[in-house]
Amino acid sequence: MYRPAAEVRANHDTRDRIFDAAEALFLTHGFDGTSLRMVTTQADVNLAAVNYHFGGKSGLFTAMIARRFDALNEARIALLEEYRQATRGAPLDCERVLAAMFVPALQMARNPERGGRDFLRLLGRVYVDPAPVLREFLSERYAPAIERFKDAFADALPEVPRRELVWRLHFMMGALAYTLAGADAWRLIAALSPVETQDDELLLRRLAPFLIAGLKAPIPDFADLNATLAAQDHPRDAIKRNNETRSRAA
Repeated sequence: MYRPAAEVRANHDTRDRIFDAAEALFLTHGFDGTSLRMVTTQADVNLAAVNYHFGGKSGLFTAMIARRFDALNEARIALLEEYRQATRGAPLDCERVLAAMFVPALQMARNPERGGRDFLRLLGRVYVDPAPVLREFLSERYAPAIERFKDAFADALPEVPRRELVWRLHFMMGALAYTLAGADAWRLIAALSPVETQDDELLLRRLAPFLIAGLKAPIPDFADLNATLAAQDHPRDAIKRNNETRSRAA
């Protein structure tokens, strides 16, 4: 159906205002803490506009994520493939795989039209938000990209069993998300070096060696750990024994 160009532009502008408002509020309040009333007030639209464009709150926030994350994951996969071609089939090292994750994110943070200065905070906030609708959306929509990076890290670390690697990548993403989403890291940078405040590239450069060291750490001997724990009293057993001793003394 034909629609005048002015109407198309108006709809596009309305969607962008809603997206921008939802992003700003999400950074502060998260999914559960952001109501549609808050979004419509900040975007200066009515509730009908949100329902028309997105079908409700879940549709709005998943579309908000897709607006940024689709482009991010496409860029990540493209850079990972570029690195692979440069090695002519040889496995990439951890540093290069991690760069394929970080570089596109930094590029989007430098581009106001694709992400802007708050993009890395948005990235971290999305990763740590516990809302089931967001967790399900991320795991389903970006599963192929996640598997590509898991495989790349597995090739880089053949000595690490797959199960152990999955745990390490989980911890890595947790550290990354917490660092990007919170304000603590920015305050630490400001305290240590005021001239570097809000330098997101520096933040990732400091974080990268920590993450790589965790991925490359020696495999723990869980048999020794279990034996050590078994040889020690469980705190509950010690408390129970102390209580029994007091009862007999009384």
